[in-house]
Amino acid sequence: MYPVDRHSARLSLRELTADDVNGVLAIYGSPEATEHLSFTPRSLEEVGGIVTRSITSATASPRSEYALGVVDHDSGSLIGFARLAMDPHQQRAATIGFALRPDAWGVGYGRETVKLLLALAFMDLDLHRVWAARSPLNDASAKTLLAAGMTEEGRIRGHVHVRGAWRDSITYGILREEWPPAEHA
Repeated sequence: MYPVDRHSARLSLRELTADDVNGVLAIYGSPEATEHLSFTPRSLEEVGGIVTRSITSATASPRSEYALGVVDHDSGSLIGFARLAMDPHQQRAATIGFALRPDAWGVGYGRETVKLLLALAFMDLDLHRVWAARSPLNDASAKTLLAAGMTEEGRIRGHVHVRGAWRDSITYGILREEWPPAEHA
């Protein structure tokens, strides 16, 4: 599916463009925004590569990754990076993740972003299952995933090697039949 163009009351998910490098850098280059992610802050060059790969993968057939910009309707600015990746180990399943600029935290944009990703997964891609993982210390992400309708499923021990140590991940999931489409149309 290309292009993705999903909307909520305040946000849009859209394909990335070459003009988004600085917007993504404000997220992926931020020590605060990447504190609980599976990588350390990225450089301008690394973010440029991420955006270029995301643009290229958007037109792949079949498409296995949706790396998208999260845009605030009021300002028109990119406030987040959202990703849905098809899971090659499960039928009709994908994993999701997102990161927002720190100045966009605390107002429900994370929940809206996850709901938009779930609408993409279930309405547009006809998936059966979506899952996500978070750092055990990221309480805000836990609240966000639960508020979006996902269920905590468990812990993957020693899942991610970041900042010189192995870190566990807490996983969440939702099935198509658990997702209420009337809330997300």
